[in-house]
Amino acid sequence: MSDLDTGIPVLSLTDFDGRRGRFTEELGHAWREFGFVGIADHDIDDAVIEGAYAAFREFFALTDGTKQKYHRPGIGGARGYTGFGVEQAKGHDVPDLKEFWHVGREIEGENPYPDILFPNVWPDEVADFRDAALAVYRSLEAVGNQVLSAAAIDLGLPANWFADKTDYGNSILRPLHYPPIERAPEGAVRAAQHEDINLITLLVGSKEQGLEILTRDGRWIAVTTLPGTIVVNVGDMLQRLTNHVYPSTTHRVVNPPGDAARQSRYSIPFFLHPNPGFVIETLPGCVDDGNPDRYPESITAHEYLLQRLREIKLI
Repeated sequence: MSDLDTGIPVLSLTDFDGRRGRFTEELGHAWREFGFVGIADHDIDDAVIEGAYAAFREFFALTDGTKQKYHRPGIGGARGYTGFGVEQAKGHDVPDLKEFWHVGREIEGENPYPDILFPNVWPDEVADFRDAALAVYRSLEAVGNQVLSAAAIDLGLPANWFADKTDYGNSILRPLHYPPIERAPEGAVRAAQHEDINLITLLVGSKEQGLEILTRDGRWIAVTTLPGTIVVNVGDMLQRLTNHVYPSTTHRVVNPPGDAARQSRYSIPFFLHPNPGFVIETLPGCVDDGNPDRYPESITAHEYLLQRLREIKLI
């Protein structure tokens, strides 16, 4: 099945049994063609998603002064609150019209990357924020790990190839609020066109219009998620790892017309990252005469992340 607005394939996770088959084939095709795919039948309870949206709406409704208490300077927005008009898309000359919060990995036992995987920050004013955030974080990470397993099989790798490369990943849950637009600076949009930094991004439960992707033939098409579907797209780290076999697709969040512009938009993307020390080097199976290695020099995931954070003005 597919999203009727875009034709992006929607796959049922119940069709994936950990082996090569229809699911892995269709996932690989979707990512080669669109860089995006819908994942249905993922078993994330609607209550988990709705609880997260409720908690995040409650936080973003607080005063700017209260929210700003939870900004942590000097760490590139890695945890806690980042205010309105701070992040700026690479190559864009005005900031995006959004504010957001970052939830990172909760470490059990010794932290192997204490200077990178920082403790989480939790707002005192929203009682359910921590539990709601961690519930949706863990749920989306579990789905993401299954999708990466299927991708590994499609790429000719063992099904568990990503497992020990993402178990301490610097993965981020990003509750986003795009406030009502009254008078935006010239050229400012809710999220200017960009590609994601990480391996894959999972977007759950977004109902408001605005997300668009750039097709291979240069058309912008709207993406509206079907009920119960998670949109999963390729990020730049996976694009680099696969030598563009899986291309990272450009996308944006546009300012909607009419009354919709005067309404808030909320979104909860989950950015699945590899471990900070993971070395991103081109997979040998993704190089041939027709697709020579674009990245002969390797880079660690953390070094790559820092490069990109500088580009988008977070550090």
